[in-house]
Amino acid sequence: MIPESFIQDLLARVDVVDVVGRYVQLRKGGANLLGLCPFHNEKSPSFTVSPTKQFYHCFGCGAHGSAITFLIEHTGASFPEAVRTLAGSVGLSVPEEDRRSPQQRAESARRKEEVSRHTQALDVAQTHYLKQLRASAPAIRYLKQRGLTGEIAAQFGLGWSGTDRQGLMQVFPRYDDPVLVESGLVIESEDGRRYDRFRERIMFPIRNARGALIGFGGRIIGKGEPKYLNSPETPVFSKGQELYGLWEARQAIRLEGQVIVVEGYMDVVGLAQLGIGNAVATLGTATTPDHVKKLLRTSDKVVFSFDGDKAGRRAAWRALQACLPALRDDITLRFLFLPDEHDPDSYVREFGAEAFRACMAEAPALSRFLLDELGQRHNLGEAEGRAACLHEAMPLIAAIPPCALRIQIERELARQVQLTPEEMTQIMAQQAAKAQAYGGAPDAGQGQAAARNAGPRAVQRPAADATGGGSGSAADGMRGGDGGPPSEDWAPSFDVPAYVDGDFDGMSQDYEYMPDPGMGSMPEQGAGAGAGKQQGWQQGKQGGGGGYGKGQGKWQGKGKGGWRRENEVGGVIEPRRPVPTLAKRLLQLLLSHPELVDTMGDQQLEVIDHGPHLGMVRDLIVLAQSSGARHLGALLEAADPESDIHLVLRSMSADLLGQEELPHPQAEWEDALHRIEFDSLRAEMTELVKGGLKEAAERERYQELAQRCAILKRA
Repeated sequence: MIPESFIQDLLARVDVVDVVGRYVQLRKGGANLLGLCPFHNEKSPSFTVSPTKQFYHCFGCGAHGSAITFLIEHTGASFPEAVRTLAGSVGLSVPEEDRRSPQQRAESARRKEEVSRHTQALDVAQTHYLKQLRASAPAIRYLKQRGLTGEIAAQFGLGWSGTDRQGLMQVFPRYDDPVLVESGLVIESEDGRRYDRFRERIMFPIRNARGALIGFGGRIIGKGEPKYLNSPETPVFSKGQELYGLWEARQAIRLEGQVIVVEGYMDVVGLAQLGIGNAVATLGTATTPDHVKKLLRTSDKVVFSFDGDKAGRRAAWRALQACLPALRDDITLRFLFLPDEHDPDSYVREFGAEAFRACMAEAPALSRFLLDELGQRHNLGEAEGRAACLHEAMPLIAAIPPCALRIQIERELARQVQLTPEEMTQIMAQQAAKAQAYGGAPDAGQGQAAARNAGPRAVQRPAADATGGGSGSAADGMRGGDGGPPSEDWAPSFDVPAYVDGDFDGMSQDYEYMPDPGMGSMPEQGAGAGAGKQQGWQQGKQGGGGGYGKGQGKWQGKGKGGWRRENEVGGVIEPRRPVPTLAKRLLQLLLSHPELVDTMGDQQLEVIDHGPHLGMVRDLIVLAQSSGARHLGALLEAADPESDIHLVLRSMSADLLGQEELPHPQAEWEDALHRIEFDSLRAEMTELVKGGLKEAAERERYQELAQRCAILKRA
């Protein structure tokens, strides 16, 4: 493991402008540099590099990150490889940090040695297969008949197994070496005799996402079965997790902005030959959730291409089911069914690449395929058929994490089975309650689906109930700007409690909330608050973002949390609520001037703890202090990719590019802390007044708080 301190020291020494500039032509554009994005096709530059904040951001495709991230994404290097490359460029050697137990170190060493032996054996076999292809006229003739050139064969490393039963004996000194069987290159019969697994086959090397050779696929060119043969499951290869062609297609996927999933090796290679290089294939198995996760890490747009026959539609349905737990509002999944007489390769050869791209653009989205398939399976002209359709659909919808797309699908399904949205919501809630009463169905329940996709460090929040209730504490709803209305018994006001003397008049003018024009949507601590049905509201813009006026929404929840628009029906989702104004202001201040954390101590952190919705601010401070990161690029690298703070950093990165430097950031920070402390003191004073101040200690405490408020007012 590379120590975090070294990574931060490295990022402080390298310049992201120099790193990106090796691959992208940059020109000056104000305080930043501009260039054509290397991750997607564009004619006008939308790719921006900030020398002061040490990160890059593309306003076209959203690519962003530090110097390390750029090398990983652009060159395909692994994280350690990228770190070592950068370290070498500035004359540093990478130290290793090992906090594992002796048993863990021994197991890791054993595993590393095992992987190394398998990889070496596979590499030797690949070299042999390449030589065999060059010497085999029948194999070359077959590839030419399939329309493949030597260039594309070299790009994918295609080879030929040969026809000998023990052909690999030529290149391995010990044909009886156990690693040959373990790696799947050789089969050992029950009587101990050995022979090559692959014979008379075109060989397709299978590489993982880092480019390492992990297995082979073989296609027989004569008569015989099976037509396609894969390596068996080994310590380095699992066909349920790997995708053929993903390594070779990585650049084309970025340029095209989407990835195509086809059925076989020849489809992938054939499409690449015809100019469509962003295709991958599952390895003779149904699409799995692991496949889907890997695809979505590569692109937010995926097109599954299947044959239009019954077998193809069954495969597509299994792929759809694997996709459901991974659905989000920012991804697009489509299902393309070609005519029965065509596969992708033959279709492109007959109609051209642009016609195929047009088909992909018009392919049904996942939601349409889901609803159409359900409709075809049941007689929607009868009540029984509609009920059966809903019965089959409910566990599928329950597998989708809470998101806007899920609500849209629920609404369309309700129309399809002739239910009102309210009836649909009630039935879904009853089904979820039954599942919970019987121990919970594995696919049903918003919380379970969300937890499967939220990542190991995400916090699972209870799902909202059918009436629109959410989760969170009452305090979560105070101060406004959190995506939910204030509770009925609390209105935003800076009036000092009645017990305070006249010296405190006018404090509200000194500590009003700041307006927040154009605030983006980002995750926040806590859910909404308030109870019962209240008036519509919106965040006030006059004099500050803390006020509320009449709006179009209604508070429709019971209990705590759960605001939604008045006309919204269906399930209530857990949205990405906006960061409150004060929290966003502090985050922007810290991200623009991370050096502020150098002067912070426990007392300032304690003040921040008293502010509502400022947990993210504290997380950022702790991250900067513990990692040593002192610019946005380094903070992005230091944050856990699955954490809320990483999502916030990503969301705010584009806004920070055009932000001007503040003349007195320290003064701004101290003013904000004074405001937080003042609000906290005032809240405590209010509670004391509500209690009647019956005890002498309470009155004494009140006076102490009043004196501190007076000091803050004069500060």
